[in-house]
Amino acid sequence: MASTYKIRVATGNYLCAGTMDSISITLVGSRGESPKTQLDKCGKDFSPGEVGEYVVQSEQDLGPILMVRLHKEKYSIFPQTNWNCSYVEVAAPQGETYRFPCYQWLVGYQTLEVREGAGERPCLAFWYFHRREGATLFWLGVSHPRLPRGQRLPLETQYPPPTFQYVLFSFLNAREVELKLKGLLDCKNSWRKLDDVRRAFWFYRSPVSEYVSTHWDEDAFFGYQYLNGVNPVIIRRCTEIPTNFPVTHEMVAKSLEKHTTLEEELKKGTIFLIDCQILEGVPAAKLNGSLQHISAPLCLLHSTPLGEMIPIAIQLTQKPGPESPVFLPTDSEWDWALAKLWVRNSTFHIHEVLTHLLHTHLVVEVFLLATLRQLPMCHPVHKLLIPHFRYTLHINVLGRGNLFAPGGLIDLAMATGFHGLSHLLAKGLSTLTYSTLCLPDDLRERGLESLPGYYYKEDGMKLWEAIESFVKGIAHLYYKSDSCVKEDPELQAWVAEIFDKCFFHRESSGFPEQLKTIAQLTKYLTMVIFTCSIRHASVNNGQFDFGAWMPNYPSSMRKPPPKIKGRATFESILETLPDVSTTCNTLLLLWLLSKEPEDRRPLGCYPDEHFTEEEPKEVIAAFQNRLAQISMEIEERNRRLPLPYHYLNPPEVENSTSI
Repeated sequence: MASTYKIRVATGNYLCAGTMDSISITLVGSRGESPKTQLDKCGKDFSPGEVGEYVVQSEQDLGPILMVRLHKEKYSIFPQTNWNCSYVEVAAPQGETYRFPCYQWLVGYQTLEVREGAGERPCLAFWYFHRREGATLFWLGVSHPRLPRGQRLPLETQYPPPTFQYVLFSFLNAREVELKLKGLLDCKNSWRKLDDVRRAFWFYRSPVSEYVSTHWDEDAFFGYQYLNGVNPVIIRRCTEIPTNFPVTHEMVAKSLEKHTTLEEELKKGTIFLIDCQILEGVPAAKLNGSLQHISAPLCLLHSTPLGEMIPIAIQLTQKPGPESPVFLPTDSEWDWALAKLWVRNSTFHIHEVLTHLLHTHLVVEVFLLATLRQLPMCHPVHKLLIPHFRYTLHINVLGRGNLFAPGGLIDLAMATGFHGLSHLLAKGLSTLTYSTLCLPDDLRERGLESLPGYYYKEDGMKLWEAIESFVKGIAHLYYKSDSCVKEDPELQAWVAEIFDKCFFHRESSGFPEQLKTIAQLTKYLTMVIFTCSIRHASVNNGQFDFGAWMPNYPSSMRKPPPKIKGRATFESILETLPDVSTTCNTLLLLWLLSKEPEDRRPLGCYPDEHFTEEEPKEVIAAFQNRLAQISMEIEERNRRLPLPYHYLNPPEVENSTSI
């Protein structure tokens, strides 16, 4: 007996999401398959945002519909156009409705198989999408034996990036023209006075950038930025002065309160350290024909009873001696200012190359590719994670071509240049650990579980716990016991690929190569989502705010670190800081990296329904309610602060690493 199935096909609501190609469908049920049927009605089909309704006839009852095949083929004389399919719904004759979430591009002529939307594991019978072999895709367009190994991108991820990113890079070109017309972009001279820097970024100012330009040279604001600036993960509590940093109580006594000693403050836990040792040996590049300089300073800070984080001693190299003095707040104004500038410059490199590029963009890309290769679309972990990978591949590919490739903005703006950046990336990857990316573990290792005024920690922990609760709720729906986790071959292959492609089986990384319990799975997935969203927002979104005033965030130093005290002057500082052209290129870079996508999706926003069952939808709703509560708490706190910390306010956190 013939059966009639009603079909609804939704096209994504994006520019150029529609297609002129011929689209056909095959229904696959437990009792058989329908004939391949062309989806064609009067008028134009598959326009952006359209939901088309069609009918498929089958000579037999197909039983429960398990899968649909979408066939994209040439139509008449029209050229091939890509198509973004959101979902397919099938209404069976018996009244059941099956939903097949797709939310991806069909590129070229192909057949795509889409499983029914209920989360299922394992999906070995329909293992159609992953384990694709291909040529190696090397990070940043170069092969390096100590950098993460990517794989050939699946076709549907190779679609050109969203219009926003294209417009953004076009707008960047307009900014370049503006700076050229001002005579700044091609000027290789030193700045005559610091106030002239404002001419280079008048096109965009924020309350934070204005605050920075006014308070940048204050010791208290210097320390504040290592708690709540763009790199809040480099500072750690110091319980013992490093042997290569010979600071004594007599040196810092005037920076401490009366009736206390450096030893007593170390025991009380009020002394902190910034150690840039990882920069040792990183080669410097030439900018505008002049060799730049990179150093690896150490900086000691003190948390005062007033809650301020104050720098009290700085050494500009890792090797103490007569030519590497310890600079102090009691030194001359310009000596101390120059020492702090060197720390700012060094942490700039660590932030941009490691904290930002490696620990978010590149690591997330490994998570993403392993997900596409090892987890079918029907797998609950795939459904959970895929919204947090939105646009990541697109923006990374654009970054390789426009920012990080030889001759890109990095080569024009940073003292590392492309070669030094690659060298630092390799060093950073060799020391990256699982605990670095797990916020509670990272805070514990750095001794910062409790520290007043550390808003990154306060907001980050609330969000970590919210994500953890969300992930736990989803995991328990699909994994009823620890054995279910251990015996899921697709999940284990996913974890193993990340351990292989990113960490080269390095056991010292602490990254698991297999997951054995629901608790381990929950922590791992929490880490992935936190890295894609919260961690990236914390180190990305404030870059222009804190870096628009160049002296607060210098990208290069044109003179080597001073070897003796007493010779620094305001003029020598201007000769050390980036020249006008380098400053302009850095501001273009920071402005670009801080722009948000126009079609942004804040944390917890899931308009694409990858989960179709009611239970996961309830877990998602609870997560969204908790995020709304956290947002209200952050906004209430910020109303009492002279400089609000809003970078981890959920509505301002993108779901994915998308810029």
